[in-house]
Amino acid sequence: MKTDSTLNPLRKSAKWLLLAAIVVVVIYRAKFAPMPVEAIEVKPGVVVSEVMGTGTLEARVKTTISPRIQERLAEVLVDQNDFVKAGQLLARLDDGELKRQVEVAVASLAAAKATAERVRVDEARARAIEQQAQQDHRRVSELLATKVSSTAEMDKAVEQLRVAEADLQRARAATVEAGQQVITAERNLDYQRERLAFSELRSPYDGLITKRDRDPGGVVVPGSSTLQLISTNELWVSAWVDETASARLALGQKARVLFRSEAEGNYIGEVARLGRETDPETREFLVDVRVRELPPNWTIGQRAEVFIETGRKSDTLAVPQACLQWRDGKPAVLVAEHGKAWWRDVTLGLRGRDSVEVAQGLAVGERVVQPRSLEQPPIKPGQRIKAK
Repeated sequence: MKTDSTLNPLRKSAKWLLLAAIVVVVIYRAKFAPMPVEAIEVKPGVVVSEVMGTGTLEARVKTTISPRIQERLAEVLVDQNDFVKAGQLLARLDDGELKRQVEVAVASLAAAKATAERVRVDEARARAIEQQAQQDHRRVSELLATKVSSTAEMDKAVEQLRVAEADLQRARAATVEAGQQVITAERNLDYQRERLAFSELRSPYDGLITKRDRDPGGVVVPGSSTLQLISTNELWVSAWVDETASARLALGQKARVLFRSEAEGNYIGEVARLGRETDPETREFLVDVRVRELPPNWTIGQRAEVFIETGRKSDTLAVPQACLQWRDGKPAVLVAEHGKAWWRDVTLGLRGRDSVEVAQGLAVGERVVQPRSLEQPPIKPGQRIKAK
């Protein structure tokens, strides 16, 4: 019968043998077991090349609604975020004094016209008297030539003609002056009516009120902002784009817009204007992208990224950008062949945001591989792999 002293060495030996076996298995698996990888089948797809820019949402047409006269602000009829129509009344100034001035101007014009009419009648009377004096002068002159009329009668006719001509001249001058008074009164009435019209602040076009700067009660002056108005027909993102992309951009190119408030949504746009000045420090230039759609709660000035489409190929072989590697300055991918990974040199075509076109080097149905996670070591050529 074996004693405990005899069994202990055997037990210790068995433990060491088991531990050694475990280590061998671990080393074998680590060195010779297939590496789990992600395999992507090569098949025809769409490759889209884009240029990215970052900017803010802006309104091409924007207007500061401000008074043209100094007066107390009596009423504001709209608020920010209100849509308005062209010609719609937005705010009203105190028009009490303005209306009184119009009434005074109307009365002044009526008085000027009455004076002008009276003076016109006086001129007509003076003209008739002057014509009669001329006839009397001619008649006396003829009689004097035939010795029928005396010199005294001739002197009287001359004096009467002189007085009549002077009266007609004064009447004509009065008519001209009265006419000028009417013109002045008419201009004053137009001016006062225009000032009265200025008491109403109306929308110049269909748009959206983005800001309300004043409330009723205070005195406003010309040039001061009461409301801010924009046209929603022309909204675009003014984005800064790297100057190296300038040769690839053109008017009308499609774009997708990603607003930071809507991280998951892409909105449709197109290139509306290309800048012609590069910032000397950032080496970027402005590109305006007209936005066709907007998120529900958009705001002027909010940040957005634009992705301008500069190239597109359909039904072409493509692989993910993450699978592409460079060997000795040449592009290559790891291809799964007979349970192992092998390098394959490729010729690239159009490069997109997520994938790249492979013009040569791969065939439909082949599988390119990459590690399943960043924690895995790089795949070595000839290494056994186990595709997902």
